[in-house]
Amino acid sequence: MANNTILVVDDELGIRELLSEILRDEGYSVALAENAEQARNYRNQTRPDLVLLDIWMPDTDGITLLKDWANNGLLSMPVVMMSGHGTIDTAVEATRVGAVAYLEKPIPLQKLLSTVGQVMRGSKQYKSSSALALSHLGHSELITELRKKLERIENLKIPVLLIGEPGVGVEHCARFLHHPNTAWVAPESCSFLVESPLTQLERAKSGLLFLGEIGDLNKLEQKGLSLLLSKLEQYDVRLVCATTRSLADLAAQGVYHPKLFETLSSLSITIPPLRAHREDIPEIANQLLLSWVESGEIHLTHFSIAALNALRNYDWPGNLAQLTSIVHSLALTCEGDEISVDAVQQALAFSSREAVSVVADIPLNISLREARDIFEKNYFEKLIEQEGGNMTRVAERAGLERTHLYRKIKSLGIKPRRQNY
Repeated sequence: MANNTILVVDDELGIRELLSEILRDEGYSVALAENAEQARNYRNQTRPDLVLLDIWMPDTDGITLLKDWANNGLLSMPVVMMSGHGTIDTAVEATRVGAVAYLEKPIPLQKLLSTVGQVMRGSKQYKSSSALALSHLGHSELITELRKKLERIENLKIPVLLIGEPGVGVEHCARFLHHPNTAWVAPESCSFLVESPLTQLERAKSGLLFLGEIGDLNKLEQKGLSLLLSKLEQYDVRLVCATTRSLADLAAQGVYHPKLFETLSSLSITIPPLRAHREDIPEIANQLLLSWVESGEIHLTHFSIAALNALRNYDWPGNLAQLTSIVHSLALTCEGDEISVDAVQQALAFSSREAVSVVADIPLNISLREARDIFEKNYFEKLIEQEGGNMTRVAERAGLERTHLYRKIKSLGIKPRRQNY
């Protein structure tokens, strides 16, 4: 992949040639496409560092092309829209879909260069955030329905509760509900709910506040969350919470405040486990490989058909997070240009043995709650040991945000160890 490559997509020859000349004089590599079809073909072969995309083209308009890239996990580069007949609504729609900027034709030279320079300087940060696209959950009927539900509520300010097993991708869904160019706040822990519940609202003003696991809140934290809920409108903040636990059961047991449970569950969305839409697994695995190839982290490689079938047929108790971890390990250890079915089966067998070893440590003459605590403590201690104290890798394998991982292990009495180098 060439460095500092800009793809210019415009049906007017004069504009393509003018932009190409200006950008090449500034030291950029430039590729040209006169319509959406040529742009699609180019993007399918490589990832440019930036796309200048005209909105009005004869075959497919730029907004539709932008949506196609976003829906297929290919919007891993910044896109700047261009139009000589734009409206405010068009610019807003382009930004909502994923464009990072909007230029009106005729484009002043200084405006063009300053916009391109600014976007290119921030392209690494863009690649990192765009990796969390909702498209990474797949395109099956279940995920399509999930997307439709999120689309129906994305412009509301009502608090949302995302429910799912560990590792299903709650942050992907929360990010989908986050509007570009507004605050995104995901606190390291929920202890702020006791100490100063409104501090994070101030940080998230006019944006989105994401709390990754609210099923473990103690009574004081629940009280702080109730206060925070009452102040959302005042700060113009969208609250998105997630949990892997049944709040209904916790409320019935007296562990969760009934009124808080009622408020949080008024708008809830369940994210299906990976085994429920296993037809998406080959596509997700290939997308993950593509993203690491494009970032330069791994060399060009691919799965054999048999390897993809093996991935598809596994039940994935750790869901998307476990799939990501195993595909990453396979990609890093692959010596040739193809990941074989034998390599996949070995990785899955090792993962299954580790799961059994954790479960085997749990006695059967204790309560479910006690067993759960023992399981989680053993589980995290073994993950930390396997990863040599690398908490980023532990978080990936556990399907938790790193910030929420620290809170979890602290509650279990586990002290993070120094990473082995």
